Amino acid sequence: MTSTAVRPPDIGRFLPADPLLRRLVLMALVNTVGNGLFVTVSLLYFTRSVGLTPGRVALGLTAAGVLGVLAGVPMGRLADRVGSKRLLLVLGPLEAVAVLGYAFVHSFAAFVALACVATVLERGAAAVRSALIARALPAERQVRSRALLRSVTNAGLVVGSAGAALALQSDSYAGYVTVLALDAVTFLGAAALLAGLPVPAELARGTRTLHGTHATGGADATRRTDTESSPVQRRTALRDRRYLLVTALHAVLELQLAVLSIGLPLWIVLSTDAPPAVVSAVNVLNCLVVVVLQVRASRGVTDVPTAARACAQGGLLLAGGCLVYAAAQFGPAGVATGAVLAGALVHSLGELLTSAGGWTLSLDLADPQAHGEYQGVFMSGQAAAHVIGPLVITVTAVDHGGVGWAVLAGLFALAGAALPSAVRSTGRSTGRDTVRTPGRRT
Repeated sequence: MTSTAVRPPDIGRFLPADPLLRRLVLMALVNTVGNGLFVTVSLLYFTRSVGLTPGRVALGLTAAGVLGVLAGVPMGRLADRVGSKRLLLVLGPLEAVAVLGYAFVHSFAAFVALACVATVLERGAAAVRSALIARALPAERQVRSRALLRSVTNAGLVVGSAGAALALQSDSYAGYVTVLALDAVTFLGAAALLAGLPVPAELARGTRTLHGTHATGGADATRRTDTESSPVQRRTALRDRRYLLVTALHAVLELQLAVLSIGLPLWIVLSTDAPPAVVSAVNVLNCLVVVVLQVRASRGVTDVPTAARACAQGGLLLAGGCLVYAAAQFGPAGVATGAVLAGALVHSLGELLTSAGGWTLSLDLADPQAHGEYQGVFMSGQAAAHVIGPLVITVTAVDHGGVGWAVLAGLFALAGAALPSAVRSTGRSTGRDTVRTPGRRT
């Protein structure tokens, strides 16, 4: 007799079938929910409960951001030595302690010191997580898996931001500290999930056994142990001129984040007739586009050439979004609102392509024996863009209106267009593309 009992929904069916990717998705979700909680309340906590002025908060966070830029490479090198998983198991609890430390900050000096420590840990952990993914997942699944993780990241940020509403409503020290404690718990939860991550033993021990997570031609890429009879000279990220150029060009594209978070809100409020509520609508639209379309947008990115083309196309879309934003100043409220939302949609599509292309470039152009160091360099480029982004956007779009938006559009278009030439000029990078002649590299 067939049972007709109603079963509860199987949440597991919404998660990837692969146990490793499933664990990574859960880690990303837990971690970013905590990030959403913290980011949403942090500014109000520091100004209303700690008593710092907005200017001092900005100064402290800028100093911390600069140190964060410098954290990626040493953390990546350490991950290459001791293993990404092992290092993350240390960094996670340290991040929990750091965020809890904000509850005991009562002076500007203490705030700056703790913000610097927390940001170094955060940026370092981001580089190490990227190296972990590079080593743990097969090459042919890298881009799609990272697209899924980015979708989950945006969903987690939305959930965390919504969850912080109660603390914002109470506007009290107790409410803000509760959010800090919850954020600390998410770091510990992510570390607990990481402890059970089915990473190959040699990666967990941090040994030098080489597994090719390097794409050598799209779908035919496979994991392999290096069995060449000739010695392979390990490349160094900071001396790899092609990798540094690609990192710098992609960092220019990464300025798009400051456009959404700084430039566009100020532009809407100060220079258009669109209602201030449109700022929130833009954020929701961007998150929805990333959550729904990031995996789809990554499907055509399979190797270095297609990744570079995706970045070039994304740069054009980012440029188009900037020009549409500029047009919003010329119409009444309805027209301005439509222009801003249309620009945000075009901008978000560009963000999808530049993100998907960046993942492949950061992985395929790296030495697979030094993924920690290479991912550290690439993540440092992104961090640098996040630090200088507010200044760049302010002195262009915010201060000079339509002309500034046109300058930004040109910057995005040129950076994207330069990437195909940058990766083509010296050929495709592989784990074996070091020239055997001393003192020379390809």
